[in-house]
Amino acid sequence: SSIPGSGRSPGEGNGNPLQYSCLESPMAGGAWWLNPLFKMGYKGKLEPDDMYSVLPEDRSQHLGEELQGYWDQEVTRAQKDAQEPSLMKAIIKCYWKSYLIWGMFTFLEEGTRVVQPIFLGKIISYVENSDSTDSVTLQEAYTYATVLSACVLVWAVLHHLYFYHIQRVGMRLRVAICHMIYRKALRLSSSAMGKTTTGQIVNLLSNDVNRFDQVAMFLHYLWVGPLQAIIVTALLWMEIGMSCLAGMAILVVILLLQSCIWKLSSSLWSKTAALTDNRIQTISEIITGIRTIKMYAWEKSFIDLITSLRRKEIFKILRSSFFRGVNLALFFAVSKIMIFVTFMVNDILDNLITASQVFVVVMLFEALRFTSILYFPMAVEKVSEAVVSIQRIKVW
Repeated sequence: SSIPGSGRSPGEGNGNPLQYSCLESPMAGGAWWLNPLFKMGYKGKLEPDDMYSVLPEDRSQHLGEELQGYWDQEVTRAQKDAQEPSLMKAIIKCYWKSYLIWGMFTFLEEGTRVVQPIFLGKIISYVENSDSTDSVTLQEAYTYATVLSACVLVWAVLHHLYFYHIQRVGMRLRVAICHMIYRKALRLSSSAMGKTTTGQIVNLLSNDVNRFDQVAMFLHYLWVGPLQAIIVTALLWMEIGMSCLAGMAILVVILLLQSCIWKLSSSLWSKTAALTDNRIQTISEIITGIRTIKMYAWEKSFIDLITSLRRKEIFKILRSSFFRGVNLALFFAVSKIMIFVTFMVNDILDNLITASQVFVVVMLFEALRFTSILYFPMAVEKVSEAVVSIQRIKVW
């Protein structure tokens, strides 16, 4: 139960199992390094000292100083060009290399998802036309089944590998931003402190920076989604002809509807963040002057004030939740609508369709459902929220 290469148990010293292994990824070596921690948790309650220490490259000081260096370069460049410095440019320069590499895994992952219906169609074609002379042979059917199983396995590995590393990139960005905010808070002058509040700083550290974790996971789907839609449309055209355009038209209409929802969600998030800052600032001022409020018996008036501010904030949050629910409802319903419209148009055109074609079309639309209807809209939503957060952090 000790850490490989160190002879220590979890929590002892500063060792992390990934430091003593060449298997940087949990997909490469499994979750073996968590087994001692699981055993300790099974035997009793885990304590903070039982946790593994953070890897050196994930520490706040290292990440914060790295991003701070790029920000200083951006400030210097902006001063030379008489422009306003951009925090987003500093973030991109700092993380684009590692983030781009893992974007290729997204492309391979969705590629294996798209080819699965093709091999499934070949297998069904063998069963469907087993008595025909031009049917797929038994050996070919076994080959297609093997390749299909391999695609499923590769997709599972790539999916978890991608999300593990991409979440780690998002975590590093969040920690770096938190380090910069905390560093600046310690250096604020008395006049600057009068223009901000502790509540605003807490809101930035607890709310705004969390957007970077979320946007990192889905950002690559902004280009993978449209690319996959083009490839799926081409495959559908090869299977059933122009009938597929009816289903893709439904997809375009849904995306246009979601674009309106994205704009509203972005506006609501900006307004919600402003209301949250106002509420926290008001509460901070009330706590500061609580003795005066108690002396003049103003409790009821200030309770009503806070309640009113909170009610406005909750109203914006509820509207955002409603739009998020509409997006999820579209995610579950749109593939069925696309399939229904496609087959209805195919029947109107008097085109014959086989069982293998039905399975291929259904699976292709299902593959498109996750990327284009769920991940792509979510990416746009998270990007808009992250842009608002970056602007708020930069202004502060």
